Amino acid sequence: MKILAVGMNYAEHNKELDGTLYKPEEPVIFIKPDSALLKDSKPFFIPDFTQRCEYETELVVRICRLGKNIAERFAHRYYDAVTVGIDFTARDLQQRLRAEGKPWELSKAFDNSAVIGDFVPVNELPAIQNLNFHLDIDGSTVQRGYTGDMLYTVDQIIAYVSRFFTLKIGDLIFTGTPVGVGPVAIDQHLDGFLEDRKVLSFNVK
Repeated sequence: MKILAVGMNYAEHNKELDGTLYKPEEPVIFIKPDSALLKDSKPFFIPDFTQRCEYETELVVRICRLGKNIAERFAHRYYDAVTVGIDFTARDLQQRLRAEGKPWELSKAFDNSAVIGDFVPVNELPAIQNLNFHLDIDGSTVQRGYTGDMLYTVDQIIAYVSRFFTLKIGDLIFTGTPVGVGPVAIDQHLDGFLEDRKVLSFNVK
C-alpha cells in the first residue's frame, strides 16, 4: 500500500503557513512510505531530529478498488471509508529544506508520521464534502476542519493523482489540513473526531 497526501488544500492554512490566501494551480501531492503508518492507538514518539513536531489533522480516504486515469465523475466508486489522521510534520526541518530549495520528504515522511484512526464506511456519514472533523489535545479542541472548505475535493484529488499513480486497494489519501496546526509535546493525549464519533486516540511520547 502507499500513502498519498495533499498539501495546501485549505486556504486559511495556506495563509497560516505562507501569509497569503491562495489556491495552487494543481493539487500539491507528496508521498509517505508504508513505514510512516501508525495505527491501533499506538503511541507516537517525537523524533530526535526536530525541535518542533506539529500535528496536521486531516480527513483520510481509503481506496477500495484498482484504478488508473479515473474520471472525476466516477471517483466516488473508488473509496469506501474515511477516518481522521494526523500528518506529523517536523516543521523546523521542513522550513530549512524549503528555504534551501530541497525536497522536504524528510520532514513529512519519517517513520510513524502518518497516524490513522478507525475507518467509518462512507454510507454511514454525510456526503464526503459535508464532513466536520476536529482534534482535541488533553481534552481541549485545538483544530477544526470542514471538508466543504477543501480547495480540491476528494473526487478531484482522486482523478488527479490517478493520472500519475495506479490506485490500489488499501491505499490511503490524506486530503490536507485546515487552519490551526501546532506543536505536540511529550505526555500529551490526542483524540480525533469525525462528526460526533471519536475515531482516533493515542499518546505522545
